[in-house]
Amino acid sequence: MAGNIVITQYISLDGVIEDPVGMEGTGLGDWTGPYNRGPLGDAFKERELRDAVAMIYGRRTYDGFAAVWPQVSGDFADRMNALPKYLASTTIKTPEWNNASLLGANLEGAVRDLKSRINGDILIYGSGSICHTLLSHGLVDEISLMTYPVVLGRGIRLFPLGVATNFRLIGHEAFDDGIMLTRYRLAD
Repeated sequence: MAGNIVITQYISLDGVIEDPVGMEGTGLGDWTGPYNRGPLGDAFKERELRDAVAMIYGRRTYDGFAAVWPQVSGDFADRMNALPKYLASTTIKTPEWNNASLLGANLEGAVRDLKSRINGDILIYGSGSICHTLLSHGLVDEISLMTYPVVLGRGIRLFPLGVATNFRLIGHEAFDDGIMLTRYRLAD
């Protein structure tokens, strides 16, 4: 068995991943809202979620998703709500979203354990601090970046200072409104 940690992010041209839909009150606004990724972009996001076997969330991303997805219907929402969800939080004691459980205080150890027990893609949407920790410990296998043609000038970036690693391109695709998907796998 081998879990495959996949970071999937909306990202600006200057590398910002923070608050793409404006739910976090950062003042960055809904910077993805003016753009439409079109049917190819929607198909990718649906395929990505369909192929996942679990998800990892940080507390802020979990709070935003858990407030919305249980109230949404349709195939995408049904899949989102049904997947096992692992929450990295020291402030939430009992996650209430369907199939959600806590990872525990040792994030690195908990993710290593997940990777050994789960076979398939474990997605991470958003969750910048979780991404930073896992990248720092070499626990990320793939990165999918949906790059929006906007420069924000500030905000949390995907790659923390001091993290150096090599990835190889495994796919790319152009979507509507100048949005580009690039997918990378950890170099062997």
